[in-house]
Amino acid sequence: MIDIDDLEERFLRYVVVDTQSDEESKSAPSTAKQLDLQRILADELVAIGAEDVRITDYGCLLATIPAHNAPADVPTVAFIAHVDTAPAFSGTGVKPIVHRDYDGSTIVLPDDASKVLNEETAPGLLEKRGQDIITASGRTLLGADDKAGVAEIMELASYLLSHHEIAHGKIRLCFTPDEEVGRGVDNLTLDDLGADIAYTLDGGGLGEVTYESFSADHAVVKITGVSIHPGMARGKMVNALQRAARLVDSLPQYTRTPETTSGRDGFIHLYKMNGTSAQAELHFILRDFELSGLKADSDLLRQSCTLIERGDPRAKVECTITPQYRNMRYWLEKDMRPVNLAIEAVKQAGIDPLLTPIRGGTDGARLTEMGLPTPNLFAGMHNVHGPLEWASLQEMEKAVETCLNLVNLWAQEKNKTGR
Repeated sequence: MIDIDDLEERFLRYVVVDTQSDEESKSAPSTAKQLDLQRILADELVAIGAEDVRITDYGCLLATIPAHNAPADVPTVAFIAHVDTAPAFSGTGVKPIVHRDYDGSTIVLPDDASKVLNEETAPGLLEKRGQDIITASGRTLLGADDKAGVAEIMELASYLLSHHEIAHGKIRLCFTPDEEVGRGVDNLTLDDLGADIAYTLDGGGLGEVTYESFSADHAVVKITGVSIHPGMARGKMVNALQRAARLVDSLPQYTRTPETTSGRDGFIHLYKMNGTSAQAELHFILRDFELSGLKADSDLLRQSCTLIERGDPRAKVECTITPQYRNMRYWLEKDMRPVNLAIEAVKQAGIDPLLTPIRGGTDGARLTEMGLPTPNLFAGMHNVHGPLEWASLQEMEKAVETCLNLVNLWAQEKNKTGR
């Protein structure tokens, strides 16, 4: 079946390419270095025989695996992964390490001995005894989010293009930039993608099939104070940073924060704050599985801003809330066929499916809202966005097998979309 050595080689080669995205950048893609990996992937796709290989002017890489021995009305399926890594932690100089036949002991990362992986810091790791575990060296993230998905899709493409005995419909491949900064499919059109059904490989542990995500908004609060020399400030200065501190203090501290919630609980997350006594800017992400909860958090933040401004009308407080993505469940539950076939594909790989609401979002949430059903599949990544990130090579292998099963299952389906 899958050449696991080839899969490993791809993954190790991709993670060393720095593709960190940048929220502050207004370009598309947000960083030019994401195109370094896109060009590598494009060359590889051409070499293995993919068609219609192109990098769009907004940084997406698209390609086609032509249909083979399948009826004309078989749906076109797309597989999607993102090439960028999170801005939260360095992706420069990644040194991947393969821990062969993991024995269950604590893994100490060599470039920073304070960084250790055990059952406390890496839940689920002990269950992977006997597998090949891949980590970074301690000073960077690994980049398995989402280069595990990238490697898996590339391995899927290589397998299908070299095994002509497999009957399948047309398959589209898509590698997006800037998913980690919420702009992965801002410019991607459904016509460019050209698919009836899609799957993102951007999930975690073995067997995960996700058709529920957070709904998400982004909030920016700008506080403008009154600046004056501190030696002459009595009765005149309005310190924007102090008003910012009061705003943060007025929000929930022991509930509705990321560190106090789990499961289906939403949160208000202050993730960036900067400024001076003259002006301060705070960035929040608002997350909830239900739109009513998201609205309640938005209302609470706005009310807190109003109270801060009323406390001293000389301070100006602006709160701008921008929608990001919505729970994909609202659309997928209307036609569960893409989800049900994913569950069956996982079972055919000998895995118990795990239906897990994702406490985050994927490109698939946006695409589903746009009209393209796009559940999310496991990719074998764990502890993402930090130096303790790790991946299981055997789980990655099972992800490719699951995709092959999906290709076969969709080859037996009629196209009901009318595309």
